[in-house]
Amino acid sequence: MRLTLIAAAVYNLAWGFWVILRPDDLFVWSGIQPPRYPGIWQCVGMIVGVYGIGYALAATDPIRHWPITLVGFLGKILGPIGFFVPLFFGPVDDPGRLPMSWGLTIITNDLIWWIPFAAILFAAFKEFNKPPETEKLTIPQADRLFQSQHGRSIHELSQGRRVLLVFLRHSGCTFCRQTLADLSANLEKVKAGGLIPVIVHMGDNETEAEFFAHYGLADEHRISDPTCRLYAAYTLPRGRLSDLFGWSVWARGFRAAIIQRHWIGKLGGDGFQLGGSFIVRDDRVLASFSQRSAADQPDFCQLAENDAPLANADQIASGGAISGV
Repeated sequence: MRLTLIAAAVYNLAWGFWVILRPDDLFVWSGIQPPRYPGIWQCVGMIVGVYGIGYALAATDPIRHWPITLVGFLGKILGPIGFFVPLFFGPVDDPGRLPMSWGLTIITNDLIWWIPFAAILFAAFKEFNKPPETEKLTIPQADRLFQSQHGRSIHELSQGRRVLLVFLRHSGCTFCRQTLADLSANLEKVKAGGLIPVIVHMGDNETEAEFFAHYGLADEHRISDPTCRLYAAYTLPRGRLSDLFGWSVWARGFRAAIIQRHWIGKLGGDGFQLGGSFIVRDDRVLASFSQRSAADQPDFCQLAENDAPLANADQIASGGAISGV
């Protein structure tokens, strides 16, 4: 990130000084008449050069100074729009329309920076959405610490019985809603298999009560974990860019959100946190399913049938991991 911003700073400063000192060069090279008032174009060079100073400052701490990168990123998106709209949708005989050869400046000034600038903004967004760092808990410690809205801890519920822990992504995620719908549809089978369902989420139990009631799960044990300490204890990772926005995630997201009508909602928690499901007894994990991408879904019936289920073909294809321990 620092090297990207330093490169952008050097480029902008060089380009800005060039336009200020030799304002007619680009016009001559592209075969169009230089402006009557070159000072206007030199002002553009000054603005570009000032951006270079901003990028140099942002390079000292790219995450902290993400607003500078955001402003530059927006300019690099709007610049090409301002060039191509008149070119393709404006009057053909417009004497003021820039020629296609002028687009070479769009490539070097704007397009080549889209991906690295977007990556910096993504990294900053991920960092600022990260829960505060706390001392990591072991599973037995976490099981005793966290209680459901009924005042029962995982430790209590798992003594001599099997608990199905379902860790959700944020409540606005379409896959989180798909998980809840699947759990609701298979709730009787899960309970008939001797499992006590416990839903772990990042929202507040009171404010999210209506959300869970929509899926018929209002009375099931729910544990609020906004700081994701319980997620960390069960070693559930935060997703990478490909885990959250890969092609398979988009395809499955369209099916879940539009075709199956789970829709999407407001971000409610850490949008990068991945979920999973665990069978726990006496504070020991008997079987687990960990998401490798946001689109992975557990098979609750399979989990209910035995403690060491095998991954089905869909789960293997989606990259999800089910294992017995």
